[in-house]
Amino acid sequence: MKSFLIGLCVAALAGSVWAGEVLFQDDFKGRLGPGWSWVREHPEAWRVTDRGLEVRIEPGNMWGPQNDAHNLLVRPAPAVKESEIEVSVSIENTPSNQYEQVDLVWFYDESNMVKVGQELVDGKLSVVMGREENDKTRTVAIIALDSTQVRLRLLVQGKRIRGQFRVPGANDWREVGECDTPAPRDAKANISLQFYQGSAQAEHWARVTDLRILEGN
Repeated sequence: MKSFLIGLCVAALAGSVWAGEVLFQDDFKGRLGPGWSWVREHPEAWRVTDRGLEVRIEPGNMWGPQNDAHNLLVRPAPAVKESEIEVSVSIENTPSNQYEQVDLVWFYDESNMVKVGQELVDGKLSVVMGREENDKTRTVAIIALDSTQVRLRLLVQGKRIRGQFRVPGANDWREVGECDTPAPRDAKANISLQFYQGSAQAEHWARVTDLRILEGN
């Protein structure tokens, strides 16, 4: 009986770890996976290698009404029903320009989105979560970051969205913040990777790998 109960506990633990269905994944190595499209593509400023997708961070902005950043990578998001949708990606960048950033974005259109990303804020490397609705912006949280490599995660359920991050070597996710998703009329959600507020004088290439989209049970 004791070994049977132990077996049940192990099975339950494995279920909690592995619960959920992988809807899409892309390691970006050698090519982009199917379903991606570019907004304001600058072909000379992105490339795929055996190490992942690399994008030069150019001037431009998506925070507020300016909406002129290049190389927004976009794909349709799965429908959010009762189950939680999880989107995660690993990024690496060493920013030097104020507000230079690489973001994982729950993206309706250029005026409505929620982002979590690695960003340089007042000289400090940070993880920033922000919400934008009708070009009106709100910073949800800014958390100090001690690594140029970070895995970002968005968790979406109903009308709520949470941001989390994890640095290499860490076992646990750290919470960044939580907010409501914007609700533009008739707009459909997308998943986007965004790179902007770079310096025209400094050539910085961010690297992106291992994007995964899962749906919880």
